[in-house]
Amino acid sequence: MTRIGILGAGRVGANLADTLASAGHDVILGRRNPKAQSAAPTEDLHPGISCSDQRTAARTADIVINATPGDSALDRLTDLRGELAGKILVDVSNATRDAGGLPGDLCYPGSSLAEQLQAALPDTHVVKTLNTMLFMVMTAPDILATPPTAYVSGDDERAKKTVTGLLGDLGWQPAWIEDLGDITTARATEAMILVVPHILRRHGFKPFAVSLAR
Repeated sequence: MTRIGILGAGRVGANLADTLASAGHDVILGRRNPKAQSAAPTEDLHPGISCSDQRTAARTADIVINATPGDSALDRLTDLRGELAGKILVDVSNATRDAGGLPGDLCYPGSSLAEQLQAALPDTHVVKTLNTMLFMVMTAPDILATPPTAYVSGDDERAKKTVTGLLGDLGWQPAWIEDLGDITTARATEAMILVVPHILRRHGFKPFAVSLAR
């Protein structure tokens, strides 16, 4: 069992929290305002999930997942540098500018949020994954007719191996996980978000993933 802190209690964070708790992990869901209503009301949470503010979640967890909005994540997580030191930070967000409620231009063209986070948090092992799909596929990859791909980017091999294990707890088979290499490869997967608004306009929020076909 691993103590996992999830920063962000919206649809992404709540979905990840429930599945990881069901897999036997001790999960602490970090809300910006712990008393506020969110996509995960306290009374509906899995018994393996507790709630706190985000600083406490980052400080007390072994592994931290960033499920906060990507366009503001860098400032928010930089403020938690001390709490995140020596830990794995799994970044599942995309940093884009709002375009009428849909993802717009990239906030870090020629780079990526994951790279910016790694530079700002040198004592933290940043691993990028799960940002190329709708949130429901993150924890139920087998709902798609075609096996999806979970891309993984990061500088630390041990951290990536640990995150790959967590992906297994979320239902990802080893053949569906693609290790792209170091953290700079995250700029490729983050750029995949540019196709998403066009898909959403045509098909709505039906489950999909931007995957590798062989």
